[in-house]
Amino acid sequence: MFLLLIIAGLGVVTLLVILFAPQIRKYAAGGVCKSTTRLDGKTVLITGANTGIGKETALDLAMRGARVIMACRDLEKGEEAAASIRASYPEARVEVRELDLADTCSIRAFAQKFLREVNQLHILINNAGVMMCPYTKTVDGFEMHIGVNHLGHFLLTSLLIGLLKRSAPARIVVVSSLAHNFGWIRFHDLHSQGSYNSGLAYCQSKLANVLFTRELASRLKGTNVTVNSVHPGTVNSDLTRHSTLMTILFTVFSVFLKTPREGAQTSIYCAIAEELHSISGKHFSDCTPAFVAPQGRSAETARRLWDVSCELLGIEWD
Repeated sequence: MFLLLIIAGLGVVTLLVILFAPQIRKYAAGGVCKSTTRLDGKTVLITGANTGIGKETALDLAMRGARVIMACRDLEKGEEAAASIRASYPEARVEVRELDLADTCSIRAFAQKFLREVNQLHILINNAGVMMCPYTKTVDGFEMHIGVNHLGHFLLTSLLIGLLKRSAPARIVVVSSLAHNFGWIRFHDLHSQGSYNSGLAYCQSKLANVLFTRELASRLKGTNVTVNSVHPGTVNSDLTRHSTLMTILFTVFSVFLKTPREGAQTSIYCAIAEELHSISGKHFSDCTPAFVAPQGRSAETARRLWDVSCELLGIEWD
C-alpha cells in the first residue's frame, strides 16, 4: 500500500511537471541581459570558453563585434567550440589559446605570450572552474578547487592587470556561485590536507572568488577598471561530471535548471551593461544585485586571503 502511494505521488508530480513545463522553464531561465551594447574594436578574454556558459558568453560577445580570445586547457576542444561559434555566426572573431589554470607555469607562459601579441584588453571573464572533483592537487601542490577556481585566476589577473588599466575603461567578471554562502576560508588548512570534502572545498573556492572581487575592487579605485562577481544560477552543464549523484539529479530535474545560454546572461550583463560602468566590488545573479553571505563581506578576511594568495604564488601585487 505504501509503495502504491509513493508511485501514485510520483505520477502526480510528473504530470504536474509536464503540464506546467512552460511556466517552470520561464521561471528557471532567470534574468536576461537586455543590453544592445556593441563591442566593435574591443578585446575580450574568457577562461574555460570551450564549453557551458563560457562558450555561450564567447558567442554572445563575438556577435557584438568583439575579438574574443578563448583560453582553454584542451586546445582540441577549444577549437571545436570556436568552430561551433563560427558556424553560428560566420563573422565571429574568435581564437583559441592554451591555458591550464592548474599549472602556474602555463599561466605565466600564456600571459607572457598574450602581452607580447595583444595590445588591448577590455574585458576579462574569469569563468573556468572545477566542481566536486576527487582530492587532487595542481602542478604546484594546491588543492584543485582553490588552486584552479581562485589561485589560478588570481595569478592570471595579476599578470594582465597592467594591460587592463592601459585599456581602460575595462571590466573584470569573476564567476562565483551561490555556493559561496556555505563556504569558509580555512586558513589553517586551505588545501584540505587535514580533511577533505569535495563539496566544502568547492564552496570555499567560490567564497574566495567573492572575497577576491571585493579586495580587488578596493585596490582598483580610480583606475576605471571595475570588477564584479556573478552567480550564474544552477546550470545544466558538464561541471557536475565528477559527481555521479549530481549528474543523475541534474538529468532528472533538468526542466528546473538553466541552459548554458541562460546561465551566461549575468556574465554578459556584468561585462557590457551601460549602467554598470562605474559599479565595482558587487555580486550579481539574474542580471540584478545579489545577496552576499556575511563571510563574503568581511574586509579583514578578504585582505588576509589576498596576502596568503600572494605568498602562495610568490608574487607581490600592490
